[in-house]
Amino acid sequence: MIDGCLWDDPTRVAAKAPDHVSGSSDVIIVGAGFTGLWTAFYLASAAPQSKIRIVEREHVGFGASGRNGGWSSALLPMSIGSLVERHGIDTARASARAMNDSVVEIRNRAVSFGIGDRVASGGWLQLAHGEIQMQRLREQQNEAECLSVPEALGSLLDAAEARALVDSTDCVGGVFSPHCSALDPGALVRALGDAVRRLGVDIVEGVPVLAIEPGRVTTDRGILEAPIVLRATEAFTASLPRMKRAVVPLYSMMVATEPLPREVIDRLIAPSRPTFNDARHMIIYGQRTADDRIAFGGRGAPYHLGSRIDPAFDHDRDVADMLVATLRRMFPVLDDHQFTHHWGGPLAAPRDWHCSVLFEPSTGLGSAGGYVGDGVTTANLSGRTLADLVLGVDTERAHLPWVGHRSRTWEPEPLRWIAINALTRLASMADDREARTRKRARNIEKLLARILGH
Repeated sequence: MIDGCLWDDPTRVAAKAPDHVSGSSDVIIVGAGFTGLWTAFYLASAAPQSKIRIVEREHVGFGASGRNGGWSSALLPMSIGSLVERHGIDTARASARAMNDSVVEIRNRAVSFGIGDRVASGGWLQLAHGEIQMQRLREQQNEAECLSVPEALGSLLDAAEARALVDSTDCVGGVFSPHCSALDPGALVRALGDAVRRLGVDIVEGVPVLAIEPGRVTTDRGILEAPIVLRATEAFTASLPRMKRAVVPLYSMMVATEPLPREVIDRLIAPSRPTFNDARHMIIYGQRTADDRIAFGGRGAPYHLGSRIDPAFDHDRDVADMLVATLRRMFPVLDDHQFTHHWGGPLAAPRDWHCSVLFEPSTGLGSAGGYVGDGVTTANLSGRTLADLVLGVDTERAHLPWVGHRSRTWEPEPLRWIAINALTRLASMADDREARTRKRARNIEKLLARILGH
């Protein structure tokens, strides 16, 4: 198993970083992941006369945008219950509708970019491995029904119906939602970058940003000026001056199998390619890829003291072994097949697990992010919203609950190191206890929900 991302393009030639950058633009965007690229795409489409420049420390799609699990889902980091409690039913319903619509928007854009064959609109199946998980799924469904947010509801499936989509060992049922596509995120972010360039946006790669201030961006190659400066740095926000406690970079890891024979993969996962996870506490997620692999990921990697981000953390053999073992328990036939790739990377978690889109006309500063791993679709919606705010267009998107939301900062070290790694241990402990005793770990479950704001 190689330490490398399945979604990488081995033919990609690194862009040569300029020796010096300077000059003025109408808009500068820091970060060339999905958020920055979608923002530029919609801004340039609506205002083609604008001079827009994106500055990226590495290359297009370097961060989570090019390394994630390939789910374009309608999931948000905030639960529907917390949205209703904080913002009301109408706002929660509008949020769910906006996310559902964004799944379709991404699929349609992928087709227009010429990579429609990399996207499969097979929906999302949350499996129940055992009656405890099934009970949890029924409670989630009941809550959505009671909250009167049908846009967020899926369909309860019995064991036969669930296993017709994903034939996992010990599956007793599940919940299915049509609002999800499986895709190749690397192909999408590269195609989006190409589309943005065709619209006339200048993307400068290989240039680290040192400071973001009203009217200017300071890099290690010079100063760029613009009346509007937008930050789209997600997990790497923690490496910027005075931003270390804004988000914490949490690492998520993935593995991928070799391409499986069609007669094998068709028995495991339906040809419609539904994405899948289950109702355990430690997050897992998977998809059947366009070339008939299974790409599978999950949490469990440690948080590193001081919000450190390091390429050495992108691979964790212990977590990789855990993911392989988990997937082989779900699909025992994989004992006869090889795993070829292992990779990972950081995602951004705000203190209240609540994403945000911000823009201050008085300073020209804006930002979007804090997706806690649910960023493929949310970044598209955030990019459209940020473009609306910059252009002064009053849309329904501009009134969604994450617009103007500010999360409080994380605790100083070592408190956040202790707390975050304790959360990981609690989730693992709850799953182990439920597997061992066949009883709900309700006390831990309630504690996790309280801490995570769910």
